[in-house]
Amino acid sequence: MDLFSPAWTALLTAVADTPDEDFERPSGCAGWLVRDLVCHLVIDAQDVLITLATPADTEPTVDAVTYWELVEPPTGEDPLDGLIPRLAAAYGEPGLLKFHLDDVGSAAGRAAALADPALRVGTKGEVLTVGDYLSAYVLEWTLHHLDLIAYRPSAAEPPGETLAAARAALEKIAGAPFPASFSDTDALRVGTGRRTPTDAERAALGDLAARLPLVLG
Repeated sequence: MDLFSPAWTALLTAVADTPDEDFERPSGCAGWLVRDLVCHLVIDAQDVLITLATPADTEPTVDAVTYWELVEPPTGEDPLDGLIPRLAAAYGEPGLLKFHLDDVGSAAGRAAALADPALRVGTKGEVLTVGDYLSAYVLEWTLHHLDLIAYRPSAAEPPGETLAAARAALEKIAGAPFPASFSDTDALRVGTGRRTPTDAERAALGDLAARLPLVLG
């Protein structure tokens, strides 16, 4: 939970620093432009606010790791797949998207900082503690930070501590560690299918290679 704030702050800063002209360029999320990714982050921030305001009085059903499900890669056939690009395009100017994310995102960050980590909340039909919920989102924020800067090599990466935590979470989801030769960034990108492994990386992955990519839902 302690890494939620630095991960989210770094991501919001990265969006604010993204030049307007880059909003029309591809992101690291297949099929999404940078503007689509930023629009998705607006919805993510709204989800955080909604979840933190949805207390539950039953026992937790998931934790920070089991919160994530492995799903099939999107095919584009689901009508919801096209919702984000249409909504993002409706903003028109990148400045409006930046403003909305800063507004809602700042509120989500404040709500997270004020929340009781032991409180139980409900989301996606599951119950978990606030601490586990916010810890789960460290993986989300870190992956999307990498997506945002996928084609901007000079941009700042996520904080090292959040990269390490996100890698550790993905390894728990995978049920196996990534090779020590993989940087945290490479483990996250290759592990989630954001980058195809090289022949050498595939060999180092061993049996794990056949189970990739890990698509989180």
